[in-house]
Amino acid sequence: MVYRPLRYEQMMKAAEGLDVRARRMFDGMAIYSGERMFAYLVGEDIGLKLSPKDRKKALSLSGAELLKANPDAEPMKEYVRMPQDILDNYDQFVNWVQKSAQYATDSVH
Repeated sequence: MVYRPLRYEQMMKAAEGLDVRARRMFDGMAIYSGERMFAYLVGEDIGLKLSPKDRKKALSLSGAELLKANPDAEPMKEYVRMPQDILDNYDQFVNWVQKSAQYATDSVH
């Protein structure tokens, strides 16, 4: 059986036009643009890798927090678990996905 997180289809639609691929990783699924991972899906959560400036802005949103790959894991320092209201607003979500993919592919971290 193929593992697909609940929000896989939403993520792939939002990333249309980007060079993306998905790969199972630990308890979730990593999304790559080219060779750079920029998103992590686990359960109903989507975590996006963001620049320090965008991460600060995202973490100020109600319901946002650093992503954990599972409840017992340490937070993924560069990945923000996007809040429900962003996930439910397609245009806002696409904007954040584009920022994340751009940040991941533009620089080496």
